[in-house]
Formats: sequence, C-alpha cells, structure tokens
Amino acid sequence: RRWLRQHECVEKLNMHAILSASAGQELLLTELLVTYAKIPVLIGELISVEIWKHKVFPVLCRLEDFKPRSTFPIYVVLHHEASIINLLETVFFYKEICESAEDSILDLIDYCHRKLTLLAARSANGQIAVLVPPQELQKQAETMEFEISLKALSVLRFITDQVESLPLSALTRMLNSHNLPCLLVELVEHCPWSCREAGKLKKFENGAWHVVPPEDQVKMTKLDGQVWLALLNLLLSPECQRKYHFDGFNKSQLLKLRAFLTDVLIDQLPNLVELQRFLSHLAVTEPAPPKKDLVLEQVPVIWDHLLKKNAGKWEAIAKHQVKSVFSPTEEELKLQAHRWAQTYSLDMMEALAPDKPRCGMCGVEAAKRCSRCRNEWYCTR
Repeated sequence: RRWLRQHECVEKLNMHAILSASAGQELLLTELLVTYAKIPVLIGELISVEIWKHKVFPVLCRLEDFKPRSTFPIYVVLHHEASIINLLETVFFYKEICESAEDSILDLIDYCHRKLTLLAARSANGQIAVLVPPQELQKQAETMEFEISLKALSVLRFITDQVESLPLSALTRMLNSHNLPCLLVELVEHCPWSCREAGKLKKFENGAWHVVPPEDQVKMTKLDGQVWLALLNLLLSPECQRKYHFDGFNKSQLLKLRAFLTDVLIDQLPNLVELQRFLSHLAVTEPAPPKKDLVLEQVPVIWDHLLKKNAGKWEAIAKHQVKSVFSPTEEELKLQAHRWAQTYSLDMMEALAPDKPRCGMCGVEAAKRCSRCRNEWYCTR
C-alpha cells in the first residue's frame, strides 16, 4: 500500500509536470525537485523497477500456481517505470536538474545506454527482446518498453546538453565505457521509430504510429532531432573531442553520418553544418589519441548495489509479492480502482490529451460537453 501511494504521487507529479511545461510554468516544480533532492531518489526508483522487470517478473510469470484475479497490480508496476522516465524527460531540460542528480547521473547514463541498446536491437531484429508476461499484458509490455526507450533517448540528449558541467567520470562513461557516439550512429542508420507497412512509410510520434504523406517523408521528426543534437553535443564539444578515442573503427562508424547529412536535413537543423565540417576534417586527418589523465574513475552504484543485495533471492521475492501484492481481494481492487479514478479525473485526462475536443456535429473545436453522457462535445446549443 505504501508503494502504491508513492506511485500515485509520482503519477501526479508527472501529470503536473506535463501541464506546467505546456503552460510554460514548470520552474516551480523544478525548484522543488532540486531543493528537496528528489532527482537521485527518482533515478534510484527507476532502476529498481527496471531490475524488478528483469529479475522478479520472469520468475513471477513462471509460477504455476500464480493465477491472479486481475493483472492490474502488475500493470501498475510496469507503468511505474514509464511514469518516472516521462517525468525525468520533462524536467531534465534544465541544467539545475541535471546538476542536482549528482553521482546518480552515472546510473542514469547507464540506464539510458541499456534502453538505446534495446532500440538498436529492435531496428536490427525488427523487435525488442522483451520479457514474456501473462498473455493479456504482452502487447502492453512491448509497447511500453519501446516508448520508455524513446523517452530515455530524450533524457540522454538533455544530459549531453550539459557536457561542460558534467563530472569527468560521466563523460568517460558516455564516450569510452559505452561509446555512445557509435550507438547513436546505429540509431541514425536504422531509425527504429520509422518503418514501412504495405508500401507506406510510418513514423512513431506522440505515442502512436502515423502514416507519413509523401510530401512529409523527408521531414525531420522530434526523435531524429534528439539523436542529431546528442551527436552534435558529443562530437563538437572540445572536452569530448579531447577524451574520445577516434580509432579506426570509431572513425569509420562516424563517417557513415556524412551520407545522411543532406541539404534538406541541414535546412531543418542548420547546426548540422558544423558537424558536416567536422566529419569532412575527420576523414582526411588522424586525430591525436586521447590523453589518459583520469586515474580514479567513479562508477555507478545503484544497479550493482541492488543486484548484490538481492542476489539469489529473486524467487523468494517473487513468491512473497504474489501473496502480499499481486493477489488482492475484491475489496482491495475496488479501493485501488477508486483511488486511480481520483488520480485520473476526466478533466485531468482532457488537459493531458494532445488534441482539443471537437464538436460531434460539425467537427470544429468544442468548449462544451454533454452533461448526461459526459462523452460528446458540442460547440453551440
């Protein structure tokens, strides 16, 4: 129950952050998150749920005697990760938020790397290797994992915006431990948020797949922009150029980008001219090897700490959670449904919806709703 209350708080924070950002009034929320040092707490919670999905969830699904009355409690835990990463995506635009993460920024970088690797695997294999949950959750889990990975891409881009103020260990982690520039090249090459179905180009935007009309097929999406901006930040920063190892493999991978830097693309993001110049220079020169001036390197601790602390206990944890969390009584389910109905009020959901309601008769934007059914909208009486 205490965890469910915490999830409700995260959900409300997430909705408040989206509404504040859309109104341009998110400064108060970011100040509060910094003042009360909540960013490291959210990162810790994010990684805890990720580990739960990898270690406890498969065990729980293999238990033969586990036949829940409702899969809703499991869905809530799966959704918790999506809520936190969405909140972080909304607030990480601000330098103060990035700095307030302190040492946990290393754990967040590792988290984003794992998610981008999933995206790259999806583009290579046509799907993400997700866990096999109960049948009714399978489709939701796959979709959620994909959307979480896209949110992680945005968070990583915001982190790269602050390369000048990041700890040295964070830069080393991104450039050398994970080789993020080459991973981003992979995403540019295979573009997992774009696919062809029945001869039509479809792109994933605003939480859904859309058919792209022929005249918009060369138009850069927000996700494309995030990848290119992250590459700009990592490759053009003097500090990153000093630390990154431009060996034969890395150089050949980066030079693949030149084929994608067309005039049409550069017209949409003019900063890419600088990247184009850098790659042309890289093609004809041999950059100096990086200076190894960092003797002690900080490492992320949250992931390793949780794995070591619970090693060998995953089955026991799953069995305990089946009894105490995932087998609620009818009354407990009704109570939880009531609490969620309060969290997700109709007015709140409408405020979060990307499209304004439209009149059921003429299709224009509507401001009035039927007081009886509460579903239909109209523009006049």
